[in-house]
Amino acid sequence: MKFEGADSPKIVTVSTVLLLGSIAGLIIWALQTAYAVN
Repeated sequence: MKFEGADSPKIVTVSTVLLLGSIAGLIIWALQTAYAVN
């Protein structure tokens, strides 16, 4: 997957933050759902 300007550090940083943020959000949501079920 090649994006326009994908090699610029700012784009890499932003995409990394978004990726980690979405993963963290999924983990938190899954934990809350698991605790709510129990």
